[in-house]
Amino acid sequence: MITTTKPAPPLPATARSAPRSRRTLRTWVIAIAAYVIAVIFLLPYLEMLFMALRPNSELGLATILPKHWTFSNFTTLWSSGLGGSIGTSLEIAAGATVIVLLVSMPAAYCTARRRFRGRTGFLLLVLATQMFQPAAMLVGIQREFTNFGLPPTMSLIIVNAGFNLAFAVWILNAYFSSIPAELEEAAMVDGMGRVGALLRITLPLAAPGIVTALIFTFIAAWNEFLVALTLSLGEGTSQQPLTVAINNYIGEYSVDWGHLFAAGLVATVPVIILFAFIEGRVVSGLTAGAVK
Repeated sequence: MITTTKPAPPLPATARSAPRSRRTLRTWVIAIAAYVIAVIFLLPYLEMLFMALRPNSELGLATILPKHWTFSNFTTLWSSGLGGSIGTSLEIAAGATVIVLLVSMPAAYCTARRRFRGRTGFLLLVLATQMFQPAAMLVGIQREFTNFGLPPTMSLIIVNAGFNLAFAVWILNAYFSSIPAELEEAAMVDGMGRVGALLRITLPLAAPGIVTALIFTFIAAWNEFLVALTLSLGEGTSQQPLTVAINNYIGEYSVDWGHLFAAGLVATVPVIILFAFIEGRVVSGLTAGAVK
């Protein structure tokens, strides 16, 4: 006996559109929430911008927007030597970043590929250095670099590199470990040496992790204040790092709010530009080693 089954009746249009409507609603909710969060984070910077564009006579007014707009707070920044401070901070941040990458990449690669005795202890020792903050060793740091006779800029490069090295080693170790060693072995079978396989195979694949270490080291060195203030005492304004130069607008009895907010906005520009260029690689680098 042959039985035939009737085809299922087509779903009504309302039933088919229901999942699509839910997806659209979810997309709109996520987008609105993202814009709200973005506005919340941008509000302090907008307030800084409005205060920097407000003349001194209107600083005490309880208004969001200034009645009269002025750009003098931005144009007069450079006469106070802020341009030299920006150059000093760029030199310190770039120098510390280069040292960290040159030291952390071989250390992370070795600990990721070699299973030597004391490997775990070495990694834990590197991690333990993160528990020591510069403020706890400020006196010793100041005395040591004073005895060495190093210039403040070189001293700050070494200090910032030392305190950011542990983070770079750990994140690069996780990323090198997530790259299959068989790729390097295949390259060496084809006649490429260990160094060649590292430079041509592993490092390009580890670029997101390297960029993540780069951006975090640069930002940490760029924003560092306490050690910079201690080691640059007695230096001219143009020789001081940017964080210390901005602090000079805060006097004992008064605060130059206009120049303070203007300099704060200028200080964010290099970091924003750097982060905008490599934001995609930073996101992928933060998940390094999360999935095996």
